[in-house]
Amino acid sequence: MRFFRVLLIGACCLLGSMTAQAQTWGTVTGTVTDSTDGTPLSGVTILVRGTDYGTATAANGRYSLQLPTGKYLLRFSAVGFSSRTDSVTVTEGTNRLDVALSSTVLEMEGVTVTGAEVPDRPGVYKVDPKNVQDIPTPFKDGFRALKTMPGVATNNELTRQYSVHGGGYNENLVFINGFEVFMPFRVRQGEQEGLGMINPALTSDITFYTGGFPVRYGGKLSSALRVEYAQPKNQPLSGSASVSTLDANVHAQSSALDGDLGWTLGVRHARPGRFFGTQDLKGDYSPRSTDVQSFVTYRMSDRVSIEALGIWSDHTFKLDPKQQKTYFGVISLDPERPSDFKAFWQDLNGARQDGLTTTFGGVRLNTDLSDRVQIEHDLAYFETQETESFDITGQAKVFKVDPGSDPDSREGRELSERSTHINQADNVVNVRRLTGRGRYTWILGRHELEGGWHARSLHFRDRLDEKNVIKTPERRITVHSIQDSATFNEMQAGLYLQDAVDVLPTKDRLVVTGGVRADYFSFNGEWTVSPRLSARFTANDRLTLTGSWGIYHQKPTYRELRGKPKDEESIDEALNRDINSQQSIQYVLGGEYFFPQQRLSLRAQAYYKDLNDIISYSIDDVRVEYSGRNDANGYTYGFDLQLRGELVPGLDSWFNYSFLVSRARFKEQYQDEYTKGLIPRPADQRHTFSAFLQDYVPGDKSWKLHMRLLYGSGLPYTPLEPGSDGRIRVPGDRMSGRLPPYRRVDVGATKRIEITEDGIGAPVNLELTVEVLNLFDMDNTVDYSWTKDWSRVPKRLTPRTLNARLRLTF
Repeated sequence: MRFFRVLLIGACCLLGSMTAQAQTWGTVTGTVTDSTDGTPLSGVTILVRGTDYGTATAANGRYSLQLPTGKYLLRFSAVGFSSRTDSVTVTEGTNRLDVALSSTVLEMEGVTVTGAEVPDRPGVYKVDPKNVQDIPTPFKDGFRALKTMPGVATNNELTRQYSVHGGGYNENLVFINGFEVFMPFRVRQGEQEGLGMINPALTSDITFYTGGFPVRYGGKLSSALRVEYAQPKNQPLSGSASVSTLDANVHAQSSALDGDLGWTLGVRHARPGRFFGTQDLKGDYSPRSTDVQSFVTYRMSDRVSIEALGIWSDHTFKLDPKQQKTYFGVISLDPERPSDFKAFWQDLNGARQDGLTTTFGGVRLNTDLSDRVQIEHDLAYFETQETESFDITGQAKVFKVDPGSDPDSREGRELSERSTHINQADNVVNVRRLTGRGRYTWILGRHELEGGWHARSLHFRDRLDEKNVIKTPERRITVHSIQDSATFNEMQAGLYLQDAVDVLPTKDRLVVTGGVRADYFSFNGEWTVSPRLSARFTANDRLTLTGSWGIYHQKPTYRELRGKPKDEESIDEALNRDINSQQSIQYVLGGEYFFPQQRLSLRAQAYYKDLNDIISYSIDDVRVEYSGRNDANGYTYGFDLQLRGELVPGLDSWFNYSFLVSRARFKEQYQDEYTKGLIPRPADQRHTFSAFLQDYVPGDKSWKLHMRLLYGSGLPYTPLEPGSDGRIRVPGDRMSGRLPPYRRVDVGATKRIEITEDGIGAPVNLELTVEVLNLFDMDNTVDYSWTKDWSRVPKRLTPRTLNARLRLTF
């Protein structure tokens, strides 16, 4: 721990000077015994309540725990015994606390299942909303916080899109208070996305399923994210307001009508032009995002309540590009091997303006027919309109650069090629979804039965008008050109059944969950059936084992159905009505072991996915281009490791490592000389490491230090080569190249000042945060463009950036 404290403090010293003082500690010791006969109990876990900081009893039932002086609640727990919480005041020296636990071995007839899900088990991860606020990121939203979770690929800080276990960006489910919400459909780059749909200030709970999720959550192939907004009950007014150099937000929540009406409201606004403008492409960046969200709960009676969620967000991205200077190539220190160092300079004229407007409204009726039977019905409307308009001409030059000279001087560079790039587009896509759902639960003895249904109407209106041309003195290359529009109306429906049963006499020792869902899509008239089975075994208070098997089907969305229309093909002609759902048969094994002496949990998960009827795709920056056909089969396997705990009492930290292999083989009828054999899939990121570390300045808990570390090995990409008739085509070796590894370290320091203890409903605190994003100014490449001689010009992400934030909570 001392190493990480030195690392954190050393990095954050770049933000300012901090004073450290000595801190007084004490020791709590005692013996834990069986209340029946006084026998000492070994292996009893002792934790400071609300934390992972603690220890365990030895063979003689004794324990010892060091804590800073103060008052604490200690929780004593062991398999087969009732948990007990006792308070202790720690003073300097030794403090004794003996505890007796009562046996809780249960009879078979008396066990009742009270929940089939255990979110804090391997493969299912909790994300603390407080950590979302603390993780140093350009914007505070739940999606960017997921990039520090096991199994999540990382290579771009500008986007909120994410890939889980080798899946595509479109393979993740997102729910806010049970309502499904959706990512943007056709963004080209991260700057177009705006603020993430999740407002962390409103959030009370985030649960992330990285695989093996139950039938309740539908049929995407990779992950499910469940977000719960706060539901205040008998709560006075509280909230927060913050402002930074990039964004601002305010939120409030309270209850009324004797606690029957609970509400929460949040407003966010961002203008991150300064952050986007740090990239190689210079110009007048003018992004603007506004987001308003509210969640309301009204309890009509003890058994009937109504919930409503409303979201409106609007994002506009304007750019008047001026110039791009990118240096690339190899600098050789060996005099016998000359350097191959180049510069790509581009003078640009024109403008672009992109828009993304999203409207969501959902209402739910909850009815408890009894203590064991609950039903809920909801209706939700989702609409988004994405616009993309640009007309930009670039005069591009490529220079050979002498690394030992000033590249801005004529002596330091030699012109090797010249070309003109013309990019034009005026695209609009409008998407509307109306969804009705029902969910029913019945607790019957040792079983928790659950069933549900959904029906959804889909409307897509798509207009494409775009052209991409490269001119050189020798030729004109039309990279891409299309002009067309289409309207698409279909419906989807599905239903599921699930049963969770507590198998053994000891409650929650072994829980087995089985279920099946069926889904229908009118576009191709397809029905799919997806059975799933999972189990969780609690071996003892330290070790938990999990396993799951399931079949997952993902209905093709409009992007998969359409693919990328060819230059002479209309959008309607590109729609493939013979397309089928993609299928994934998943096997997952996991385990978690708690080391009480070290106050750490080690979590491990291994998985294998058998992929069938894949719709192949490629990624251009963050835009996903699908083939529009079930042209491949494949597999993905790997494992995730997480070491997590409170290295410092009261502050959660973690380290993740993931290994992944994802391959596809094109079906014989779709193979050509360029797509033979096993080929890496676009999200085949072999190694991923992430960490989030927190610490206090010693002796002053009003100062907190935060560090986020990200590493992802290079993602595959397909190099481009010239084809016949002056066009560009994909070469034979699909996904044969690799981007450079993604490396990033972000640090922050927060000073907390208590203004008053007597606020409206809570103390009023002021937090001042200073962050250095990309602390070591590492160059990260998200994509390549290509010169006339097919040299790769990297598209680099943001360099080192300073951000300051002021946050008031009340």
